[in-house]
Amino acid sequence: MLKYPKDLLTLIAHLKKFPGVGRKTAERFAFQILEWKGQELNDLAELLSTLKERIQSCAECGALMDGVSCSFCSAQNRERHLMCVIATPRDVYAIEETDNFRGVYHVLGALLSPLDGKTPECLNLPHLEERITRLEIKELILALDSTLEGDATALFIREQFPDLQVTRLALGLPLGSSLDFVDEGTLSQAIAGRQKF
Repeated sequence: MLKYPKDLLTLIAHLKKFPGVGRKTAERFAFQILEWKGQELNDLAELLSTLKERIQSCAECGALMDGVSCSFCSAQNRERHLMCVIATPRDVYAIEETDNFRGVYHVLGALLSPLDGKTPECLNLPHLEERITRLEIKELILALDSTLEGDATALFIREQFPDLQVTRLALGLPLGSSLDFVDEGTLSQAIAGRQKF
């Protein structure tokens, strides 16, 4: 590697941890950050140092919240009998952008992947089952990635709730895709065209 100062190399190494950021992009980002004014750097440093404390996961649904209550759980206009099961908090925002779903969410936090140590225990199914019963859920929408892990997780969840209407996102999602890379029109069509699973 080039003979950059040690701290610059450390910054580049951290920036390379972002998805899709290689060495050259990380270097460009690092040099751009060096041009920022002192206050901009201080603001970023303060935000990063307190981010984990300021943004929490909702104990009820698992979505992100930045206050004392979850904006999704506390909203009165949501259809409480309809639940969308997703893998990560980021997926909530992808589905919300479609403006085509008004139910409640449940974030699994992981997808089944035994090789990575992600077993059924990682899905916290007792909490999901308790919410389904308490909220009297009529339909469970599985909005999971169209990958081997997503398919395995969907099938496993479907088997856990044989008496419940379980649907899965349909048309529009290419095989092997991740929800955060799908445009809102395609995702909206997939929600509207969901099928029984």
